[in-house]
Amino acid sequence: MKIGFIGLGIMGKPMVKNLLKAGHDVIVYDIIENNVKDAVDAGAKSGTSPADVASQVPLVITMLPNSPHVKTVVMGEKGVLEGAEKGKILIDMSSIAPLASQEIEKACAAKGVRMLDAPVSGGEPKAVDGTLAVMAGGDKALFDEVKDILFSMGSSVVYCGGIGAGNTTKLANQIIVALNIAAVAEAFTMVKKAGVEPELVFEAIKGGLAGSTVMNAKAPMMIEGNFKPGFKIDLHIKDLANALDTGHGVGAPLPLTASVREMMETLHADGAGQDDHSALAKYYAKVSGTKIGK
Repeated sequence: MKIGFIGLGIMGKPMVKNLLKAGHDVIVYDIIENNVKDAVDAGAKSGTSPADVASQVPLVITMLPNSPHVKTVVMGEKGVLEGAEKGKILIDMSSIAPLASQEIEKACAAKGVRMLDAPVSGGEPKAVDGTLAVMAGGDKALFDEVKDILFSMGSSVVYCGGIGAGNTTKLANQIIVALNIAAVAEAFTMVKKAGVEPELVFEAIKGGLAGSTVMNAKAPMMIEGNFKPGFKIDLHIKDLANALDTGHGVGAPLPLTASVREMMETLHADGAGQDDHSALAKYYAKVSGTKIGK
């Protein structure tokens, strides 16, 4: 299929490469020229604007940082809707506020464009190997129509309900991931201060009830002192802010989410916003005076 892809960041570039590997023709756009060049070098073609991309393809995928970026790219000047004709499809795979997804879908519907919100989980490693978890919201018939395309980028593709349900599911995911990382950092800081080696504790507990995909991925990074971003602190702050707004809107208290978000805000203020979210270990190093690892 001929697919447009807008947003070539840490996640978007490898997702485009997996679409190309699956045999799709991909036309890309990003405001950063080097990102476009990387995608073109991998076999994609480039467009001059979101509208230009949308005019050339039946389906456009967006993968952008936050709600305002998606609104601008879709609904703004030279945006997707300016170039899209009735019957075309938009799949927004960004992690944004559910209410923003619903607002964008209304604008799409007015133009006759069909839309899914389909955020992903798994970070850069799973974007690279094509094993992302995709959570989709929107019309079920449309989901069934594009499911195989989503499987080009993910190993789990689940329909979650109406428009916005994908992003509601993603917010739940981001709450659990953030709190899990914070718990790992807190526990391993205690371990280190008690004079026990974090590596040995990790080996001892990873196979038990405390074991998790999050701990398996993030504890070794904390122990190595390696905070190269797979998913940045600043992006997780954005997700937790959207979670808190959503929780307030539906009357769901999120006290633990608020606490971890403030930890991340402290790291942002300390200049660590571009670090991996495993850098929550740095917060505990700051308040305890002890580093988990190197």
